[in-house]
Amino acid sequence: MADRNSRREALTRAETWVIKVGSALLTKDGRGLDEQGLDTWCGQIASLLASGKRVVLVSSGAVAEGCRRLGFDSRPTTVHELQAAAAVGQSGLIEAYERAFRWHDRRIAMVLLTHDDLSDRERYLNARTTLATLLDLGVVPVINENDSVATEEIKLGDNDTLAGMVASLLSADVLVLLTDQDGLHETDPRLEPNAPVVRQAAAADPNLDAMAGRGAGRLGRGGMVTKLAAARLAARSGAHTVIADGRTPNVLGRLADGEGCGTLLTADVAPLDARKRWLAGQRAKGDLVVDAGAAEAVANRGVSVLPAGVTDATGTFQRGDLVRVIDPDGRAVAKGLANYDAGETRKLAGRKSSQIEAILGYVDEPELIHRDNLVLL
Repeated sequence: MADRNSRREALTRAETWVIKVGSALLTKDGRGLDEQGLDTWCGQIASLLASGKRVVLVSSGAVAEGCRRLGFDSRPTTVHELQAAAAVGQSGLIEAYERAFRWHDRRIAMVLLTHDDLSDRERYLNARTTLATLLDLGVVPVINENDSVATEEIKLGDNDTLAGMVASLLSADVLVLLTDQDGLHETDPRLEPNAPVVRQAAAADPNLDAMAGRGAGRLGRGGMVTKLAAARLAARSGAHTVIADGRTPNVLGRLADGEGCGTLLTADVAPLDARKRWLAGQRAKGDLVVDAGAAEAVANRGVSVLPAGVTDATGTFQRGDLVRVIDPDGRAVAKGLANYDAGETRKLAGRKSSQIEAILGYVDEPELIHRDNLVLL
């Protein structure tokens, strides 16, 4: 019981939240957007933001809204009809969010992603940097799969998976999957209405697979199978996941207060630990040689690697590749993800960050390796 309470209390300290709202909640069972409900969730998110949380919203609903506008009775099965519905519905969806958040003096940004954006390393870093910048500016990123241009080969498949990938991308503290169910049940509640809800379990627990079952809603692609898969994806990056009924009054605020709403699926590592563990296990494609002062600062003060402290760069690497940080005696002190390729890094060695644009003609980041993408050896 103590451990269960401590895991719930961990949500009260969570800083970065990824919140996914499903089609079953957003679309009145397919009869257009539930704007009253949407206003309610946006109000709850605004309260989280006011308390100092950073929130990314992953939203379904574009295809379902497009189906309503186009007069479809059910979700299409052909890719081109799905893409057409997404294109038609996306404008209505973002318009509704823009209007709802405006009441709370909050700005939003629409971000459409495909699988390629998160599997290609450079595009992965671009997406991470863009989302982090939006969060730093106090903007709420509203993310959806780019259904209007995706093909079967690059479609993420459902927004549960997308939410899990975004949680991993940002090293989020918590992933919240809001649905029309009160959590993961021990057996299918459609067959056994009194089936108990699993209040807490490890995301990796294999016993959960039989409980998740199969199936999805009429206008959605999700279901407990995809939610469990998303929770496991998020857990590998250290994020806890909550599956909860979005219709529960003030559900997000209650979760932030540590209340036992829904099903909590826990991760066994902290977000930063998970990211560092991943970095430590990757093979470096080059080296950044730094001076003694930079080596000491990286090793003992946890700072980023700046151009001024670099004396040389060896190897052939691209932006987003893993490189080692080498001290003047040839010892590897750290590994991290390069923000510039090998040739650019050599041009920047020994220069000030303020000179990057003048040297390269553009600037992505002021650091050669950001401390969040750096692990000590």
